[in-house]
Amino acid sequence: MHPRSLIAALVACLAPLALTAQQPEWTLLIRNGTVVDGTGAARYAADVAIKDDRIVLVSRTPLDAARAARTIDARGLVVAPGFIDLHAHIEPLLNMPDAKSAVTQGITLSLGGPDGGGPLPLAPYLVRAQAAGLGMNVAYLVGHNAIRREVMGTDNRAPTPDELARMIALVRQGMGDGAFGMSTGLRYVPGYYSRTDEVVALSRAAADSGGIYTSHLREEGLGLIDGVREAITIARDARIPVVLTHHKAVGQPMWGKSVVTLAMVDSARAQGLDVMIDQYPYTASQTGLGVLIPPWALSGGTPALKQRLADPVLRDSIERGVVELLRTDRGGGDTRRVQFGSVAWDRTLEGKTLYDWAERRGVGPSLAAAAKLVLEGELNGSAGMVYHIIDEGDVRRIMAHPQTMIASDGSLTRPGQGVPHPRSYGTFPRVLGEYVRVQHVLTLEQAIHKMTGMPAKRLNLQGQRGCLAAGCFADVTLFDPNTVGSPATFTEPHQYATGVPYVIVNGVPVVDGGAMTAARPGRTIRRPH
Repeated sequence: MHPRSLIAALVACLAPLALTAQQPEWTLLIRNGTVVDGTGAARYAADVAIKDDRIVLVSRTPLDAARAARTIDARGLVVAPGFIDLHAHIEPLLNMPDAKSAVTQGITLSLGGPDGGGPLPLAPYLVRAQAAGLGMNVAYLVGHNAIRREVMGTDNRAPTPDELARMIALVRQGMGDGAFGMSTGLRYVPGYYSRTDEVVALSRAAADSGGIYTSHLREEGLGLIDGVREAITIARDARIPVVLTHHKAVGQPMWGKSVVTLAMVDSARAQGLDVMIDQYPYTASQTGLGVLIPPWALSGGTPALKQRLADPVLRDSIERGVVELLRTDRGGGDTRRVQFGSVAWDRTLEGKTLYDWAERRGVGPSLAAAAKLVLEGELNGSAGMVYHIIDEGDVRRIMAHPQTMIASDGSLTRPGQGVPHPRSYGTFPRVLGEYVRVQHVLTLEQAIHKMTGMPAKRLNLQGQRGCLAAGCFADVTLFDPNTVGSPATFTEPHQYATGVPYVIVNGVPVVDGGAMTAARPGRTIRRPH
């Protein structure tokens, strides 16, 4: 071969090797940060190398930036696993696939289908969600209320054997579609009409596939203790891990009773039952206006309620039931504690209270007058409400319990949509700012563990999500421990979190330098088999 030809051939052979040598070893390198890895272990200084969708190296020795396609300087920032929200109302996901109100908190995985709700059937919904392009990862529970409504409507009765078999089959179908377990909303219609044995039978179907059970208790006010007892019974009889979801003590007569409920959790665990808790860090709840109406009156939906109210005897009974709930439960004994969040039939009420509405209507401040307005509002189409009926002492006590995880119970939202609960924008940053930095209820390591490693283990995703180690998926949240927090308030909730400049989902920044990117790397995650 001619020398020139030989040289040309060698160059041609070596060219791909030269290009390969120039390819970055990592797609992203996070340098100079303080790692809190989600295990509860003490923080340490380290660099984190990411290749594609995985963490490949966490090094206490500084890494060479030249080996990475991009570098983020995390000096002064905490580098943590992405937060996992175990109780999220992500029903608007297909209309808000960027999930900005969640992602900007540092959330990289949300578990939908809480309180007995969620999509049914699950499999086609997951396909549509993935096709929408997601800003975060999503996973789902299969909902008892959704299944019961599908099979029995809103009937106030026990299922027939055939109906129970159909419900069990729907739970199994949901689990086969990838659900992580089953949720109940036993305070809501139609779940309220179920007996414990029905819930046990359905929970066993979820347990057979390795699922968990998350329980919106049958009562969180005067019946709280019995509600916790029922959930523990289900854990025992169905042989299933249970999460007491958005755990709280509702109404002044029950304030302080978390001492009892937490002791019940400890006792159940001492007997070998797998009982845990999740919680949001606020002294108000959010749910529908209908929670102020005795559940028996809601059987059959709005038309049936209207018929009952036309009967003077039944109407008197229903109104007295509303008064009692206003006095001892979500009403907190004061109509100024009952705030309108979203009111499709009268937007001017959003942000106002039941007291304000009574004043506007000139009916006086009595609970009896307010009860009539509650029923009027429900017949108008109901409303989303914020109830200021939780004691700060219970919030702190529950949060500090070793089996409590952080979860928002928030909804995906965007500015201009009503006056929602601020938890939709600020749950996780509020814990880090208020309860770690200011009140010292938790250490930083404890808080991150409750947001990452604990919920990942609950979902059997340990070693995959909620971790910061080689081999974990590259879901990473970077925040400034000195400024992280939530400016969202109950009167001005539409404010995004502060102090969270970077959120990385499957190796791709979705919040970059404090701003949302156009990237949508989120995935629909199915239960591991």
